[in-house]
Amino acid sequence: MSELAIHTEKLTKQFGNVLVVNEVDLKIPKGHIYGFLGPNGSGKSTMIRMLCGVLEPTSGKGTVLGYDVKAEPERIKQKIGYMSQKFSLYEELTVKENLEFYSGIYGLKGQESKDRQNELIELAGLVGREEQCSGSLSGGWKQRLALCCALLHRPELLILDEPTAGVDPVSRRIFWDIITQLAKEGVTVLVTTHYMDEAELCNEIGFIFFGNILIKGQPEELIKAHHVQNLDDLFINLVEQQDHNPLKGGSLTYV
Repeated sequence: MSELAIHTEKLTKQFGNVLVVNEVDLKIPKGHIYGFLGPNGSGKSTMIRMLCGVLEPTSGKGTVLGYDVKAEPERIKQKIGYMSQKFSLYEELTVKENLEFYSGIYGLKGQESKDRQNELIELAGLVGREEQCSGSLSGGWKQRLALCCALLHRPELLILDEPTAGVDPVSRRIFWDIITQLAKEGVTVLVTTHYMDEAELCNEIGFIFFGNILIKGQPEELIKAHHVQNLDDLFINLVEQQDHNPLKGGSLTYV
């Protein structure tokens, strides 16, 4: 097996008596695109926060790029890029000013900073928009800018939490063209999405529900193994099965 970018064993997060992530096992090779799928409140974002080194697991263990999620969270933060659904950059700043600001945060200076900014502006198709105020960009353009900022320090792992929610289909396709190219260059991508056409572009997907990974594998293999026409049908079936057979955890409440 290829060297793993993410490896977890029984990774669990519990808030009081609420079990949010339940003994999740992941093995994600470097350079792969892994899709995390599941309804809102299924535990996706909590899992991501643990992998980012922001939230300490209740139990279990895991490594991200070889660093322990419990003992070395700061080392993990230095090596990853993160982007959320909500635009989190400074809307009053221009495209170029946002890139310069985050470049400084990541410690890029001088010609190295200028070259990296120009490289990402070209990659994201932002050429000609450098002086445009970020707040005036459409949703798709904003997300491309946010992706550029997340990539400034050349992260080995890119974590995207529903990055294309509410973005038009054309912009989503362009965004995923960029992601696919990054993976070809060796960047590992962990992405959560509700779009099944995006899930089909992943090397592997995992469906999480009530904090549990119900199934995982390559999209085409899962479709074939479960005798369905597409991923939409597969995940609708899974949710319906869980609705008829609610998970129970003794004194624990699943969300």
